[in-house]
Amino acid sequence: MDWSALRRIVTDNGADGRSRILIDSEAAKLIAVEEAGLAEIWTADLEPGRLFDAADKLKDEDLRLEPAAGAVKVRWFSVAPDDDGRTVAEKDAAAAFAFAAVGAADARIDTSRHPMMHKTETLDVIILVKGAVDLVLDDGAPTPLKAGDVVIQRATNHAWINRGDETALLVAVLINAG
Repeated sequence: MDWSALRRIVTDNGADGRSRILIDSEAAKLIAVEEAGLAEIWTADLEPGRLFDAADKLKDEDLRLEPAAGAVKVRWFSVAPDDDGRTVAEKDAAAAFAFAAVGAADARIDTSRHPMMHKTETLDVIILVKGAVDLVLDDGAPTPLKAGDVVIQRATNHAWINRGDETALLVAVLINAG
């Protein structure tokens, strides 16, 4: 995956009230480990009158899984193919490291179905752009997803598992009503 190829374009209104491009660049923040990664695109407070605050707050913030209370976050993320050659303990250690790296070690509340299971107190809109993944929840069989599928994730324990051969690419809009 060429993370540098991902482009973000953010619009704004100038002092004259006319629309313009504010940012045309790469992701604000990026973390990539082997084929998996996460690229932060935008964050904004949802309070009235604050939509146009801070041109690019993400550049100055630590990488976090969840947006702040009362905020929205937009990101790309990828899910590498599941490695059946690793032991459960190795997969658990990798998952623990990944969630700690984005300040979300406490999001791993029940990993009995898979080490990547996690829960955030957010409403997420997840769009599978490329590849295929299974959505794993606490109950029921994994739900296979294909490119173009949209998941409305409502603060439930879940994991994204790639059982295919190519890295899956997803877009996420995370909303923390706080």
